Amino acid sequence: MTPDQRSMAEMTPYAEDLSRVATTVPLPQEGAVLVTGATGLIGGCLTDLLMLHGTCEVYALGRNSQRARQRFSSYWEDERFHFIEHDICEPLSVDIRFQWMIHAASNASPNFFQQQPVEVMKANLTGLCHLLDYGREHGLRRMVYVSSGEVYGEGDGTPFTEQSSGYIDVLSPRSCYPSSKRAAETLCAAYCQEYGMEIVIARPCHTYGPYFTESDNRVYAQFIRNVLHGEDIVMKSTGRQYRSWIYVADCAAAILLLLGKGKSGEAYNVANGASNITIRELAERIAALGRRKVVMNLSPSGNTTPISKAVFSTDKIEQLGWSPLFTMDEGLAHTLQTQTSGD
Repeated sequence: MTPDQRSMAEMTPYAEDLSRVATTVPLPQEGAVLVTGATGLIGGCLTDLLMLHGTCEVYALGRNSQRARQRFSSYWEDERFHFIEHDICEPLSVDIRFQWMIHAASNASPNFFQQQPVEVMKANLTGLCHLLDYGREHGLRRMVYVSSGEVYGEGDGTPFTEQSSGYIDVLSPRSCYPSSKRAAETLCAAYCQEYGMEIVIARPCHTYGPYFTESDNRVYAQFIRNVLHGEDIVMKSTGRQYRSWIYVADCAAAILLLLGKGKSGEAYNVANGASNITIRELAERIAALGRRKVVMNLSPSGNTTPISKAVFSTDKIEQLGWSPLFTMDEGLAHTLQTQTSGD
């Protein structure tokens, strides 16, 4: 990367955060790393970390080359960076030996759960099958599968450990996401046992950060979009749902730690225990940062998750030496500042 490219990449608070977390986790220094869902929130941050602070070959896979070129403009021409335009629902058409894979491709926006539940399930399962088969045939060293905390369903209010298993209504189309994520985790475990593959599962809680798309309708993205447009935040529910949250830079660092040190065949929660708040509190914090206010406009929504409380125990991943670096106020402020910059 040239000095000009590096200076462009380091202009935002988000980029400074990446420099900070890069010193806390081992990054692959050789071989090729494939990151799927590279233009998504978590995948994009992983790609940034690997490019700005690693020395390995980075292959970023996504469906939209135009968005990718804009998202990764600061190092698009770097000889270590390679973009693969591909729909993960189709088998990979390349012939590259990836030593490492991080599978972060998934339709995680709630509007997909209502409008395209079939496609959500197919992508989560078929896409993973394609990657696992490719990796098995090409000598993959290790994979991290980015699952979701939604696999826990509705619990009893106590923090979820990796052994928890709450209720999911399997006949609700909204369950297309958590049900297929559960099945995908079982598929990973099956490949570990039957084929001896090295696969670690990450279960992130609700993750926030910059570079979300205009079509992303997760609550944090809606709230930040309101503030950036100079609007008040409109709450369509009481916002009593209690959640664990994590800043994307912390989340990406945890996933890279699991790539190097996680135990194959096991799952790890990724969350910030100091960032457990209600959705209403999230709205109020974002509104305060943007000097706006929260307005209540209650209305039913088909996208609303039935889960009232979802908080995570992080004891297991902390035993590997990981801990989050950013408070929620820091993460939200840096998200707003970076998203505003347009970089």
